[in-house]
Amino acid sequence: MSTNATISKVAFIGLGIMGGPMAANLVKAGYEVTGFNLTQPPIDALVAAGGKGATSIADAVAGADAVITMVPADPQVEAVMFGADGVLDNVAPGTLVIDMSSIKPSTSIAVGTAGAAKGLRVLDAPVSGGEAGAIEAVLSIMVGGEAADFAAAQPLFDALGKTIVHVGPYGAGQTVKAANQLIVAGNIQLVAEALLFLERAGVDTEAGLKVLGGGLAGSTVMARKGDSMRDRNFKPGFRIDLHHKDMGIVSEAARELGLVLPFGALATTLVAALRAQGDGDLDHSGLLLGLERLNGLADSPSDSAANTGNTGKVNA
Repeated sequence: MSTNATISKVAFIGLGIMGGPMAANLVKAGYEVTGFNLTQPPIDALVAAGGKGATSIADAVAGADAVITMVPADPQVEAVMFGADGVLDNVAPGTLVIDMSSIKPSTSIAVGTAGAAKGLRVLDAPVSGGEAGAIEAVLSIMVGGEAADFAAAQPLFDALGKTIVHVGPYGAGQTVKAANQLIVAGNIQLVAEALLFLERAGVDTEAGLKVLGGGLAGSTVMARKGDSMRDRNFKPGFRIDLHHKDMGIVSEAARELGLVLPFGALATTLVAALRAQGDGDLDHSGLLLGLERLNGLADSPSDSAANTGNTGKVNA
């Protein structure tokens, strides 16, 4: 495939559950991708997919036309962007710097402002769609920053997602992502409650979810998570730990805006409770497990590792 005429070399920082397949999709789209991660196996996987590996952030971004970062939370974004070996001090003016992590809008505004002062073109572009969406290159991408910079980055986004929208200035992408996470948490909880309701009533849950999915109750959450929830397979595609972080962003932003979000507060509490029980490494569909415990239908948290499908830690 051909790439955009002004972008050929891409540095990708953060090759975890989401970042790894996203970087691989850029390779498939014809870009020269150099990746860096704190652990070596994801770098090796990118090299096997046709990309290149780097030994540091500065090494990865050298000569890059665009830099994409995909790391877990605000502290990691701040370290990657502002650290001595960081992005902002090691790229040339005019470079596109695209942070696709999910962080506080205020952090994205700080990164965008600092980057602009150095002559960089900065975008905050968090995504939704989970691991499957990253692998299939069908992510929803909500982008904050200058319109001209969004236009320049469009070919990169086209290689990663299907629904790609410029939503406003620096930080706007993160605000929309916070709203997304609010909806997703509530949706997962309600799918879990509906599933448990069907099971208790003795209804065939495969048939039940199929017909629900075709009506007004249908959702991407139900389509992507329904079968794994029925099977109690909570192998992480998006970990409870990360959704807990995102719900904290929602709560803080709502407080700053003077808003009361009653159901959001309940969803935040349920996510936090599951994490407090030691299940932060489960997929966020593990909210079903928390619901089962509330109903006396599940064992103690110590047995839940078996439900991850993978008892080892998974990089964010």
